[in-house]
Amino acid sequence: MKRSYHDSAPLGVWLDQAPQAATRNTPLHSALLHVKEPIAIIQDNEKLLIRNQGHAILGKKTPGANEKILLAYAPALPLENLGDPLFMKSHKLKYPYVMGAMANGITSADMVEEAARAGMVGFFGAGGLSLDRISQAIDRIQKNLAHLTYGFNLIHNPNEPQNEQAVVDLYLHKKVRLVSAAAYMRLTAPLVQYRITGIHRDAQGKIVCPNKVIAKVSRSEVARRFFSPPPEKTVQELVRQGKISIEEAELAKYIPMAQDLSAEADSGGHTDNRPALALFPTMMALRHDMMKAHGYDTQLRVGLGGGIATPESAAAAFAMGAAYILTGSINQSCLEAGTSDAVKKMLCVTEQADVIMAPSADMFEMGVKVQVLKRGTMFALKAAKLYDYYRTYDSLDQMPSATIEELEKKFFHTGIDQEWNSTWSFFETRDPRQNERAARDPKHKMALLFRSYLGRASLWAVTGAPDRVIDYQVWCGPAMGAFNEWVKGSFLEAPEQRKVATLAMNLLMGASYVTRMNHLRSQGIMLSDEEIRYHPIEMDTLQSFL
Repeated sequence: MKRSYHDSAPLGVWLDQAPQAATRNTPLHSALLHVKEPIAIIQDNEKLLIRNQGHAILGKKTPGANEKILLAYAPALPLENLGDPLFMKSHKLKYPYVMGAMANGITSADMVEEAARAGMVGFFGAGGLSLDRISQAIDRIQKNLAHLTYGFNLIHNPNEPQNEQAVVDLYLHKKVRLVSAAAYMRLTAPLVQYRITGIHRDAQGKIVCPNKVIAKVSRSEVARRFFSPPPEKTVQELVRQGKISIEEAELAKYIPMAQDLSAEADSGGHTDNRPALALFPTMMALRHDMMKAHGYDTQLRVGLGGGIATPESAAAAFAMGAAYILTGSINQSCLEAGTSDAVKKMLCVTEQADVIMAPSADMFEMGVKVQVLKRGTMFALKAAKLYDYYRTYDSLDQMPSATIEELEKKFFHTGIDQEWNSTWSFFETRDPRQNERAARDPKHKMALLFRSYLGRASLWAVTGAPDRVIDYQVWCGPAMGAFNEWVKGSFLEAPEQRKVATLAMNLLMGASYVTRMNHLRSQGIMLSDEEIRYHPIEMDTLQSFL
């Protein structure tokens, strides 16, 4: 630590509270870790010293007795002060940290429970799971967490609207009060029903909405819908169907569909690959416009996800005004993640360039893509080939025999007829209308067959099917590579050491460290490479600084 070449003017003077005890100089790295204490850089003759006890007299030019020249100052920054205090109060959290929902139960009940006990919130990855699996997870989490905060995912699938309705009905029946709404391009009736059900005025006349939605979006036009009141047409249709009351419909005019919105930058799974530094300010500007347009009694809030994997990226998010940060890809490599050990080991050696876009299973016909792991699997290339076949041919009958043989040997590992029988059986249970349409439309039959491969590819990864490694579909963004680069050489490099709460607390601690370090740099203090970097700290040691 030394003065900058431009020698910034002193801020004032610093009066030590205990001058006799202040002769020992605290290392800057250690001082930055004590996030509940301020840092004062003072000049004592030719030396720069660090103090955290005393007070500043700003603007005073000549030091008196027991006073030293104050060169720079960084305030205390406890981790709970990083985000929006109203966000944490609203959801009964200690820290502004959200563990995003990864489908197929990858964000597992274990992960949700660990997040809650750490003072954060996790969203169970309900997408792609049966109602029975979701119901079992709800029962377990509600039993184990008592009054702590938890959430469940509600994912939009335009091909299976009845499944979305069934999940909403389950959430309402089980009194799940917080959902993460993902992959929505428009607001659906089930989502609106979930938000409005139970809305009422309390004894003081204040509107109370028991069901909360945190929307995850990457497009401003979709964000605008979530920051608006529920669509009147949809609300009236729900009244007509008897799913909400007239009173609930009337009160819905005064609330946003989602008070909290996660701006989703370049991430794993469904993503528009938006750069966070461009996306987040746009969402914040929209938030301001929507607050002004609708005059809500409550504040709209914007968090940031996608690419959050290092102290610097977390600090940048909070510096831009994020109410909270959201992580996804990096959690998938943790012990609590509901995926196979094989996938976790693959993720722990992933680099930033080891990801690629591939056709999605749930929106295959629309050409929608998801971001997946490229290293160690051929899924992306094989999925792209299936989409090319879908665009080229109108039916399986049009395909050359060599292509059919390729599908049977390299994709399905069985004959086309056997594969279709399995696919038909699946949809006969999940959504029989898909089979009815396939009987009339051979191209739709082909799409269902291809979607069966895409859908099962993620399940093979979750279960760790040894004969399907090259077919693993692992949702992953470049954040995974950035995280691995940061933790290289630390205890978090090893898969068996990665626990979600430890990762989260280190990201938050790192964000505070980096923010305070930058305060000092902006005041003309030059730091060494070792002082600039925050290295992961084991949980027991980290807790001692809090």
